[in-house]
Amino acid sequence: MNRQWTLVLLAAFFEVGWVIGLKHSELWWEWVLTAGAISVSFYALIAASRDLPVGTVYAVFVGLGTAGTVLSESLFFGEPLQAGKLALIAVLLIGVIGLKMTGHEEKKAGETDVMD
Repeated sequence: MNRQWTLVLLAAFFEVGWVIGLKHSELWWEWVLTAGAISVSFYALIAASRDLPVGTVYAVFVGLGTAGTVLSESLFFGEPLQAGKLALIAVLLIGVIGLKMTGHEEKKAGETDVMD
């Protein structure tokens, strides 16, 4: 996996953090952490979009963020996780993986991508 896709994964990870922070923050420092997660998430997303197809990057970002948020809410906050939710997350992730696999990004000289 190249640097840009690592940035997309980082952005999705921090997206999960700020989405949960928007719902659960109460103290000032929790809001500061939420704002920091928003900043890191969007910085990484914008940086990755400079070299990768923006539509694919955004779909992967949102798909991973959605799946991560639903699973985190269930694991850490007791949100019920039904079979239907899991099935829909699986369909979402299959779509995201499909977009990544069918994307045709131009590689710079000497650059490789293990996921291709």
